[in-house]
Amino acid sequence: MEKQLLLGDEALAQGAIDAGLSGVYAYPGTPSTEIMEYVQGSKLAAERNIHRRWSTNEKTAMEAAIGMSYAGKRAMVCFKHVGLNVAADAFVNAAVTGVNGGLVVVSADDPSMHSSQNEQDSRFYAKFAMIPILEPSNQQETYDMAYIAFELSEKLNVPVMIRITTRLAHSRADVVRKAMKQQNEVKLPSDPRQFVLLPAIARRNYKRLLLGQAAMELEAEKSPFNQYIEGANKKMGIITTGIAFNYLMENYPDRVCPYPVLKITQYPLPQKLVSKIYNECDELLILEEGAPVIEEMIRGFLNLGKPVHGRLNGLLPRDGELNPNIVAKSLGMSYYEGSAIPEVVKNRPPSLCQGCGHRDVYADLNEAIKEYGTGRVFADIGCYTLGALPPFNAINSTVDMGASITMAKGAADAGLVPAVAVIGDSTFTHSGMTGLLDAVLENAPITVIISDNSTTGMTGGQDSAALGRILEICKGIGVDPEHIHVTTPLHKNHEENVALIKKELAYPGVSVIIPQRECIQTFARRKREEKKNA
Repeated sequence: MEKQLLLGDEALAQGAIDAGLSGVYAYPGTPSTEIMEYVQGSKLAAERNIHRRWSTNEKTAMEAAIGMSYAGKRAMVCFKHVGLNVAADAFVNAAVTGVNGGLVVVSADDPSMHSSQNEQDSRFYAKFAMIPILEPSNQQETYDMAYIAFELSEKLNVPVMIRITTRLAHSRADVVRKAMKQQNEVKLPSDPRQFVLLPAIARRNYKRLLLGQAAMELEAEKSPFNQYIEGANKKMGIITTGIAFNYLMENYPDRVCPYPVLKITQYPLPQKLVSKIYNECDELLILEEGAPVIEEMIRGFLNLGKPVHGRLNGLLPRDGELNPNIVAKSLGMSYYEGSAIPEVVKNRPPSLCQGCGHRDVYADLNEAIKEYGTGRVFADIGCYTLGALPPFNAINSTVDMGASITMAKGAADAGLVPAVAVIGDSTFTHSGMTGLLDAVLENAPITVIISDNSTTGMTGGQDSAALGRILEICKGIGVDPEHIHVTTPLHKNHEENVALIKKELAYPGVSVIIPQRECIQTFARRKREEKKNA
């Protein structure tokens, strides 16, 4: 079959397309963004009329994917690990409803927090929901797992999670494709009440989910993705997962480890294989990217006295990514630490692009709010989060998507008046609108600045659901039209914009200011395209 050089994200997308995918739903978030972008750019996806539009947020994406599964077709939903928090309600309940068409949930974790607020491990969520997990160790496995995941989902009647991490998502390797499958036909569930989670039905479905655990465990035990690799030295056995397997093997150029190795890439945990390596070896080393999920489970169901080493006992660091050097150190092998990084090439903090409209927004806001003192500006997730850094030092919080408006309201409830929320256009429609409704219902004395750059800028310029809609949304939510203002954040308008912000800071109710200026990066791309097509 055809061989392609693909990112891990792209391999996953191509595997899903070849497996008969009918729709992918997603909200952009590093390191998952390229999955949707690959499908959007795929001629094959266009020919097959695969749904491939961005969703407003991860919850709506998850729910739409469940809807496509209900109709009997194969659906995939993709987001980063913190996006799974947003989708959690629908995600957990999807395990209780079960599926009709195959449903694959891709969660891209970010150990070491390269572009995230935390480094939570999505395997905990899947374990909590009691569904299978596939965790590839390379790009070919990523493709293969995406290809079989829909069939596995339909066989077990539950969603299947594919968990990837940043290094795998954003590195390339050759991938050999398989024969393309046809899409499912529309087919309603045989049980018309399967997806109706009234308590009586939910209790019945939950019992079915519990009874299905044995079948999931059997699939993991016989999975070709889980491998027991013999080793002559039984003093130690190594259990490793996903990309951590590569970190281990990079310490052995001939790809031969002297210790027995159990490579786990399909869950639930294959207990027979775990018991085998435990019984054969004097002690265990657990290498897994992310949290000590397997280490905790193994300590729980073995706990027979042999040492189990990993992140919990300090042999491996409790946070951050693994790498070949960390693994070598845990094995007592020599490793290369490298020399200290010279001061001149040390990491520099990121900054807003020159020409970015957010710069003028913060210059205006800083001057307008100066008379009230610091500590009153609550921000959100997006490029404008960089307003926390010099030279602006303008914001005081960034917690999660949409938190700016509700935190400003809470601070105002506590008596911190005025309070300001700064949120981007895409984040506003993602999860800021409901917070604004809360504020309107109580006429909270807050000023909301929706810094509109007409795109989802931080993740590369994807389409924003807010494009051309923010003013009408704010009116529809109930903000007094006299206190909704659209401005242009440019230096020449600085004094006018400062005066407007000051006026609304003094207003004892909800006001919304919408500074509108196209992202400088998407503007440049658009101009290049216009020139090319002229």
